[in-house]
Amino acid sequence: MLDVITYENWSEEKFKEVSQNNKDYFDILKWAYNTYSTEDIVYACSFGAEGVVLTDLIYKVKKEARIIFLDTGLHFKETYELIEKMKQRYPTLIIELKKPSISLDQQSREYGEELWRTNPNLCCQIRKIEPLKEALAGTRAWISGLRREQGPTRVKTEYINKDEKFKNIKICPLIHWTWEDIWNYIRLNHLPYNELHDQQYPSIGCEPCTKQVLNGDLRSGRWVNSDKIECGIHVQ
Repeated sequence: MLDVITYENWSEEKFKEVSQNNKDYFDILKWAYNTYSTEDIVYACSFGAEGVVLTDLIYKVKKEARIIFLDTGLHFKETYELIEKMKQRYPTLIIELKKPSISLDQQSREYGEELWRTNPNLCCQIRKIEPLKEALAGTRAWISGLRREQGPTRVKTEYINKDEKFKNIKICPLIHWTWEDIWNYIRLNHLPYNELHDQQYPSIGCEPCTKQVLNGDLRSGRWVNSDKIECGIHVQ
């Protein structure tokens, strides 16, 4: 029997064996929840379109799965409204809003007003990366909704990845899904979704750093007028 894959015992042989035995997104999800205990695995969900799809898929595999949302305190009201709808739809899922260790007022006093404008990388570090690091402490694996189609930094993402940033195993079931696949699933399954998607917001993050998209690039509304393209969570 294959040992549980952890950051410490990762090997190409174990990676290949799991990959060969699990050919699609649902196989990978079943493998993940059969392999790791509830305490050992968590889904970090942003509750974008991919997020509601993956939450629904996870619910079909593990009714008591743990899900965390990185609550920066800067999200759109529509995002918080969607989370409440998801809690009602999936009452057995453990959905936690993980907050940073410092409030926005404390951040302003220590680093200046609107840090997301003056130093967006530091803002993401404080309000997203550090809280995720805390949430993953004690776990062996975490799930992400990354898709290869999303951009150049994600094209080499595998179903199972050795995550050097968080010293963990990162599982990405949706890597081969297209944007069309995501929306077909949402409509076929009548899933709730963020209303901002209907207002030309395909990729939704914090309110100050997310704008409408008019040129067809799904992530071009994030960190507009900046060379920043990732919050840093998925950058090794």
